[in-house]
Amino acid sequence: MTPPASDTRKGGRRPGRIRTGVPFALLLPALLGLAFLLLPLVALLIRAPWHSLPEQLTSPEVWQALRLSLVCATSATALSLVIGVPLAWLLARTDFPGRGLVRALVTLPLVLPPVVGGVALLLALGRNGVVGQWLDAWFGVTLPFTTTGVVLAETFVAMPFLVISVEGTLRAADPRYEEAATTLGASRFTAFRRVTLPLIAPGIAAGAVLAWARALGEFGATITFAGNFPGRTQTMPLAVYLALQSDPEAAIALSLVLLAVSIAVLAGLRDRWMTTS
Repeated sequence: MTPPASDTRKGGRRPGRIRTGVPFALLLPALLGLAFLLLPLVALLIRAPWHSLPEQLTSPEVWQALRLSLVCATSATALSLVIGVPLAWLLARTDFPGRGLVRALVTLPLVLPPVVGGVALLLALGRNGVVGQWLDAWFGVTLPFTTTGVVLAETFVAMPFLVISVEGTLRAADPRYEEAATTLGASRFTAFRRVTLPLIAPGIAAGAVLAWARALGEFGATITFAGNFPGRTQTMPLAVYLALQSDPEAAIALSLVLLAVSIAVLAGLRDRWMTTS
């Protein structure tokens, strides 16, 4: 007679349970990796000018950069929602030639150096760009080195986070609800608006938060495509870079603000992206 599965292992140990003893050959590099990741953050907290932090954070330059960062990141997230959610639906719900290539191109900004993305935006939307020259000639619209340019640069690097999150949620959702709605006479768009959107709302929210956080921290594409003009294109990361050259304490204070935002984002997404023991 075959013994129960729970008795087939020594001591009745459940399958997949890890022994409490950790090999030193694994423990040492694990601790080194943890120290490597935490040491810069600890150093930032140790060297923070806590005594002058309120004065640093209440300066007009900091509030100007913070306000611009919040406005541009929120605008980039809104734009990503408008065009990113339909793109995610297209990738998840339809089958067309070259879908794998399109998905790869959509995720390309995740691995593309941001500075290269800024150069590409200049070549596409600059005054002499492939599309930008016609915008300038027909409508008198110039996008580089403007606040709108900041929003476009942040959207370019942040939207893939939203698309990936929403596409994954759509693939996990049961498409039979949409099919039932269309069987009852609803159009595809009505089924998407009334049935699919409520089902994937948590995925959209998570993707929007990730996109917003990425847009808030964007540096390379922004400085390349929009420049670094205070009050117009100077966001928080650009302000940190500029302050580091002349006022290191202000740079640390600004870095603390971005660190706090990052921690808040991770805390908000913990239940979705991290598993519990």
